[in-house]
Amino acid sequence: MTDVLRRGRASLAFGFFAQGVAFALLVTRIPAIQDRYGVSDALLPVFLAAVPILAGVGSVVSERLVRRMRPSRLLRWSQPVVLLALLGVGAGDRVAVLAVALAVFGLSVGALDASMNMLGVSLQRAYGRSIMLGFHATYSLGGILGASLAWVGAHWDLALWVSYLPVVVVLLPAALVGSRWYVDGDGGDAARAADKGGAGAGVGFKVLLPLCLVMTFAYIGDSTVSNWSAKYLQDVLGSSEQLATVPYNVYMVTTLVGRALGDLGVRRFGAVAVVRGGAVVAAGGFAVVASAPGAWVGMLGFTLLGLGLCVLVPQTFAAAGRLAAERDGRPGASDAAVARLNVFNYVGFLIGSPLVGALGDAWSYRGAMLVPMVLVLVTVVYARSFGDRPDRYGGGHERPRTADVGRGSNGL
Repeated sequence: MTDVLRRGRASLAFGFFAQGVAFALLVTRIPAIQDRYGVSDALLPVFLAAVPILAGVGSVVSERLVRRMRPSRLLRWSQPVVLLALLGVGAGDRVAVLAVALAVFGLSVGALDASMNMLGVSLQRAYGRSIMLGFHATYSLGGILGASLAWVGAHWDLALWVSYLPVVVVLLPAALVGSRWYVDGDGGDAARAADKGGAGAGVGFKVLLPLCLVMTFAYIGDSTVSNWSAKYLQDVLGSSEQLATVPYNVYMVTTLVGRALGDLGVRRFGAVAVVRGGAVVAAGGFAVVASAPGAWVGMLGFTLLGLGLCVLVPQTFAAAGRLAAERDGRPGASDAAVARLNVFNYVGFLIGSPLVGALGDAWSYRGAMLVPMVLVLVTVVYARSFGDRPDRYGGGHERPRTADVGRGSNGL
């Protein structure tokens, strides 16, 4: 069973990595997508907003799907759809094709994000120690690789489909092969079918509300960095155009480093301490960015943001799974809680960028940076929801036995 868990962990980590590559390739080539399809500046925000909205729909649908099927099956088939939809975005030649491809991408990304984190939470519970941050570290690594490949495509002026096709050709079969070793952490399909009352029905929104808020605030902070760091450095802090591209790369690298080391921190100090520390560091990063006298100090602030924000999302998923398992022992309770929480990933993404832009135009961009700072600090108040026992993987009451883990999706 140890080998089953080890293979399940490695295959799921690759799934996170592949998703990081795919998403980065999409979002970093938005200007090229706009040029290819002739999308106007007025219409572009509609397309961009549609993706997270449909992803939220996909996450809601996944909550219902996992009542009757294993999350591993949902992940096995949603990941190829995401990759093929990415290729469709690059290969089309009409706006209608772009709309369909982005719609499919959004819906499948919602199911993919939800099912990946469902499996991550159940594997962490099976391991009996924190491993969730490691999965998100591989996502960050994939994002760095995807952004680098996008830069190469832009630098050499490659057609979108030329940039996307090799990635899909490599990742799609690898993901399908790796999916044979996914591990579900419950009794499997029979147990889900027996639970006709609905998995996770006992875990109400009121219980998950603090975690939903933390997830929203974390993604408001993340979208602020991804959408406004370059403009802020260049327009507010007076950097060159080349230097303005650096903060987001620094943010991604420090996010990777923080997540790679974060599980050790959770095991040593507990989830509550790590979440509180991450929130304080992130708030400090926003404060440094807002008060920076120049570009280099501003980059220090974005570095702190990467180190602080990176721990919040993985630990929020882990806490939701733990709360669901404690309050509702039925198969799939944890999965349903993760799917519901995942919706607020997209809520934060939708709110963050327009909020900072509106405040920047109406007030100042320095002042706008203080708003996500305050929101992230609110996480400190809700940190108790993440558990409070340093000797446990995520604050749970009992360390699960390895023998309780469900069979892998390939029958192991």
